[in-house]
Amino acid sequence: MRLYPKLVPLIAREIIDRLAKDKDIEVEAIRMADAEMDMAAIMREYLANEERVNQATREALERRGYDFSKFNQVKREMSDVRGFKLGDDGIEFVINQMLEFLLISRNIEEVFADDTQMRPKILQTMKKHLDIEDEIDREARGRLKHLQEGTSAYEIEYQKTLEQIRRARGLI
Repeated sequence: MRLYPKLVPLIAREIIDRLAKDKDIEVEAIRMADAEMDMAAIMREYLANEERVNQATREALERRGYDFSKFNQVKREMSDVRGFKLGDDGIEFVINQMLEFLLISRNIEEVFADDTQMRPKILQTMKKHLDIEDEIDREARGRLKHLQEGTSAYEIEYQKTLEQIRRARGLI
């Protein structure tokens, strides 16, 4: 799963809309946009922290003389050292932040539901947008059936195709 910065406002809007429609939270109409910005800020902060981990990973690769193929391995090391959560743990972290913020936000009038009721709704909304990476992967692989997987030509074309699909969908 991958969180794309361009999807952050949409995800935030859908989370607030769903929780408000389900009567889990109460938000005044004039505060709806501010509540959405609160949720978006949490996701943007996570993305900023992830970028800091990525930068530290690139620097570590360079210092150690590793090639880019070890990026994910070194990134896991860097995230462990910094206490940064990746993947599903990262999504859980973001959801926990959102649930905590709902209770203290000035833009939320009242919270009626408990965490156990709201967590699956937030997760479902986020997964709908985060699982798009699997769909993009399938589409890219489908376009490259003429190349043998595992070859350098395949890898180069695969990365180009991924970028084209992401651009076409407005993700980057």
